[in-house]
Amino acid sequence: KPYHTVKYCFTLLFGLWLPCCLTQTTTPNPATVTPKPSPSSQSQTERLKVRLAGYPRKHNEGRIELFYKGEWGTICDDDFSISNANVLCRQLGFVSATGWTHSAKYGKGQGKIWLDNVLCNGGEKSIEFCKSRGWGNSDCTHDEDAGVVCKDERIPGFVDSNIIDVSCLNVYEVRLRPVVAMAKKKLPITEGVVEVKYKDGWAQICDLGWTIKNTRVVCGMLGFPHERKVNKNFYKLYLERQKNYFHVHSVACTGMEVHLAACPLEFSKPNATSSCEGGMAAVVSCMPGPQFMQNSGLKKKLKNSSNVRLKGGARLGEGRVEVLKDNEWGTMCDDRWNLLSASVVCRELGYGSAKEALTGARMGQGMGPIYMNEVKCLGHEKSIWNCPFKNITSEDCQHTEDAAVRCNVPYMGLENSIRITGGRTRYEGRVEVLSTDSNGTQSWGLICGENWSTTEAMVACRQLGLGYANQGLQETWYWDSSNVTEMVMSGVKCTGNEMALSHCQHHKTVSCQRAAAKFAAGVICSETASDLVLNAPLVQQTVYIEDRPLHMLYCAAEEDCLSKSAAKANWPYGHRRLLRFSSQIHNIGRADFKPKAGRHSWVWHACHGHYHSMDVFTHYDLLNANGTKVAEGHKASFCLEDTDCQEGVSKRYECANFGDQGITVGCWDLYRHDIDCQWLDITDVKPGNYIMQVVINPNHEVAESDFTNNAMKCNCKYDGHRIWLHNCHIGDAFSEEAERRFEKYPGQLNNQVY
Repeated sequence: KPYHTVKYCFTLLFGLWLPCCLTQTTTPNPATVTPKPSPSSQSQTERLKVRLAGYPRKHNEGRIELFYKGEWGTICDDDFSISNANVLCRQLGFVSATGWTHSAKYGKGQGKIWLDNVLCNGGEKSIEFCKSRGWGNSDCTHDEDAGVVCKDERIPGFVDSNIIDVSCLNVYEVRLRPVVAMAKKKLPITEGVVEVKYKDGWAQICDLGWTIKNTRVVCGMLGFPHERKVNKNFYKLYLERQKNYFHVHSVACTGMEVHLAACPLEFSKPNATSSCEGGMAAVVSCMPGPQFMQNSGLKKKLKNSSNVRLKGGARLGEGRVEVLKDNEWGTMCDDRWNLLSASVVCRELGYGSAKEALTGARMGQGMGPIYMNEVKCLGHEKSIWNCPFKNITSEDCQHTEDAAVRCNVPYMGLENSIRITGGRTRYEGRVEVLSTDSNGTQSWGLICGENWSTTEAMVACRQLGLGYANQGLQETWYWDSSNVTEMVMSGVKCTGNEMALSHCQHHKTVSCQRAAAKFAAGVICSETASDLVLNAPLVQQTVYIEDRPLHMLYCAAEEDCLSKSAAKANWPYGHRRLLRFSSQIHNIGRADFKPKAGRHSWVWHACHGHYHSMDVFTHYDLLNANGTKVAEGHKASFCLEDTDCQEGVSKRYECANFGDQGITVGCWDLYRHDIDCQWLDITDVKPGNYIMQVVINPNHEVAESDFTNNAMKCNCKYDGHRIWLHNCHIGDAFSEEAERRFEKYPGQLNNQVY
């Protein structure tokens, strides 16, 4: 009978240890690789074992881990050098190192820190022969774990049971090649022949034994949440005419893997050009998520989950994971957060499998409740809520541990129709878009700068793959760019969520008052951005009414902080009725919040004795049942500073002595209820039920990663003497249904007088 042997080797792929290669031998099969132990392999396996781990990483880079006394551990980055990296890379089977990393760039390891203060000359055969403090003797934490970047060239003949088979590395790049008849289909490509990157070209996979589970994995890594059956007969005739090279002969995925390289694989012999007898090249068909569908009818039927969302991400398919419970959004703790659970979230949202499961609030911190901890998905669940998890208490987890994800998204080619030119760096410049005339000729053109704002710039930066918009520029005459001078787009108006500028509203025919090229739209993009959020519970807890004498309000009147009727008052006699509250504004983003204007243009207010760095920092409004403002106020940025910060975060901004203004990530600026203009003037408001609204950075003057959480709303009951606030929440904290109920509040009680 034919014998059957299975050899697995394991790789830490995207943060998970998974089987990488399956080498199977049966009765002689020329297409199967049967490794033979070399004389040196036994001696090598007895030596110190070294592996690469962590994220984000490739096969030739990662966190260094050593297997010593039956336990895997890390190396501290103290005194680490390129000489150390060279020794380690050779132990891993690479010819040399090209660099090394510090401060746990590839994530924090676990267990022992085996070596510290390692000093190699560079010629040692193993890291154990280098000078150090000795095994297990370290004063470091895992925040200082060292990593290496090795030259992607293997040592000829290198064999080590600790190193993955080099043939595994050839399936890291996968694509779908449509047949000629389908080649003109619009992106994304959802169906075609599966090809893997091999040497300088592409190779096919033999479909013998191919299952729908394999298809699910391929679709997931290409950005698609679901797989479909494919009509093989349609492809058979076409493929028989092609010359195919089959690099992979057998794939045995379970369907839960996040990448084809994580499935057991059987490879052909090196340099062989074997056929796939009895089969053909594997073909898959994928179902895209709703936002990537071309069929608008089907798009309406298939809706993404309303119980999970991503926040704070610069690019499509990435962000902090937030889940909906009891009509209120909250975050997830990162304990045991991994790619299997992250992939369930990604597929639920209409993307593919997860590229990275991020921990430590890498996409910014959330506000409000934390609902889930130690989520343990198997990978097949339709919703994250179907996975086992632990309920959480404030002792278990803080928002510094919010889980996030980067999902695989379909390739749309949107970045090919936009570019920026003339800037000092690749992150800034005049925006140019590719347009097609009536003859089908394509050329680059400019966008009219009129009404161009941060919102439109956000879409442009996203389309360019350059992160967030730091600024949208309406004139770019100081940037000498290419010879492009023609305006091809005007009147661009975006919501901010679009994938490309072409998806935004714009004029059908170009109409631009300032047609000169120097007034073309421009952008300054950034990988990170701030995100301001008001502490809603504090507003609710601190609200009260004060009848303040007019003789104490001269400064406030000078800064336009009172309602219009105050101008007709009998100064200095009488009073104004003020709705007062404290305002604590947190920066939960990934960059400091700083005024757009430089200090040279800040305005000195002699009455209060300080500079204002922004004309309008917050709007305060009281709305009736019709949404009409019955009272309004605004506050300039009296002074933006770090009142207090989270543990471990240092203050950077202080207004005293004309200091630098801003709010550091992880800090907050507290405007106490007793500060001038920290109020709504409700002198003319009749008793009734209202909605109170506070909006931070209302004009989007300073870029943020998320503007949907800039507004805070409360239900408000006023009886003519006292006031009550309830249901205070930031603008995106409730479900859509709960928000609709909230907004009906004044009307439901008919604005009744108490």
